[in-house]
This record gives sequence, C-alpha cells and structure tokens, in this order.
Amino acid sequence: MTHADLTMMLEFHYWARTRILDAAAALTPEQYTRDLGSAFPPVRDTLVHLCSAEWNWYLRWHKEAPASMFDPGGYPDVQALRARWAEQEPKLRAFLVSLGDAGIQERLEYKSLDGRSHVSAFWEMFLHVVNHGTYHRGQVQTMFRQLGATPSKSVDLITYFHERNAAAGL
Repeated sequence: MTHADLTMMLEFHYWARTRILDAAAALTPEQYTRDLGSAFPPVRDTLVHLCSAEWNWYLRWHKEAPASMFDPGGYPDVQALRARWAEQEPKLRAFLVSLGDAGIQERLEYKSLDGRSHVSAFWEMFLHVVNHGTYHRGQVQTMFRQLGATPSKSVDLITYFHERNAAAGL
C-alpha cells in the first residue's frame, strides 16, 4: 500500500460519503430517525456511527484514547452531521499528508473502545476507515429502500474511478 493509494482511497471515502449524505438529506425527519431494526436502527444512527468511528481513529492516531462514540441525538438532521464531518475531514486529510510514504508504514499501539490493546500500521487503519465506511454505506442504501426513499447515486468504487477518469479526460 502506498501513500498515493491511501490518498485515493480517502478521496473515494469522502466522495461516497457525500453522495450518501445528499440522499439522506431528502429524508423526512421521521424517516431519518425511524427504527428499521438494522445494526444501528435508524439511518441517522448508522451515519453518526460512521462519523464517530472515523473521529475515534483520528484521536487514536494522535495518541488520545476515545472514550465513546458520538450521541446520535446530537445530530437531529443531516445538516448537523454534515457540519460535523466538514470539521473533521480536513484534519484526517492533513494527517494523512503529514505521514508521507514512510509514515504510513509505522505501527501504532492503541486501545479499542472495549479496552483491548492492538498494534496496527497506519496504512491498515486508514484502509479500515474506508472499508468500514463502505460496509455501512451499503447498509444505508438498503435502509433508503426500506423507507421507500431514493437511494444515493452509485457509491461503487468503480463508479468513482469512472467519474475521476472522465474528469481527467481519460
């Protein structure tokens, strides 16, 4: 895994996140918070989980131990969640830039929220953040369909590549 690969994957992550948030913004407040019996029952809780998990990784990378996940009640609408993500996205991007090629290979010891100790390379953790996002974005797409709402535009990696290549004239 190279620094350029991780940068591209983080670009994909935020591209897909934006598409999901755009689709979620069309939900009614009741749809946004309706319990659908999923891992994180409403769309809101699933999206807040994603944002929170991403932030907790950032804290670990700065040798801070996150104590908990964000309270979904603090994000009553997509606008509030989008604003939170807008604050943290540049920090994650800047941190990845600061690591450089050598830094992504470094290993970090950290604790999970349940207190277990782990050691992972930065590239593994960044790739996990992207993969974790993909997993939950898939759940949200299904939740949109359960609600009778319009799913987001495609969040497939190949669609990201097609659009990126078209924009570059390839």
